[in-house]
Amino acid sequence: MSETRWLDEDEQRTWRTFLWASQLLHESLDRQLQRDAGMPHTYYMILAMLSEAPGRSMTMTELAQLVRFSASRLSHAVAKLEAQGWVCRSRRPGDARTTVAALTGEGFAALAEAAPGHVEEVRRVLFDRLTAEQVGQLRHIFDAVLTNLNTTDGC
Repeated sequence: MSETRWLDEDEQRTWRTFLWASQLLHESLDRQLQRDAGMPHTYYMILAMLSEAPGRSMTMTELAQLVRFSASRLSHAVAKLEAQGWVCRSRRPGDARTTVAALTGEGFAALAEAAPGHVEEVRRVLFDRLTAEQVGQLRHIFDAVLTNLNTTDGC
């Protein structure tokens, strides 16, 4: 067994700063969307991804991969969105094994109403204090992190 590669003081400080910032960022986005649009951030992400898809629809498998949810977590969330009338599910014509999720007109309207407040909150809690150079650095850092995660977790 190899020796543990402990974090040095700077890495530990960076790691904890990342943990607290990411937790507080997620909580802030979720709180704003719950307050202003009556939906959690996870539902907003599903609606947003469907709104950007061709025909505002995609298979549940594609959607799960895109939002990084397990099949059961996505199915539960989409069931709640269906109950709101924001998403509908159907079988793909010619392939009864494949389920397609589609954004409804009501769902698109709910997303369009929620989007301005959400974007403002993202700006407030993330981008407003960063320079353009820092935004680029942040993107490059998380591109590297995602690349590593995508190659180590089998996604």
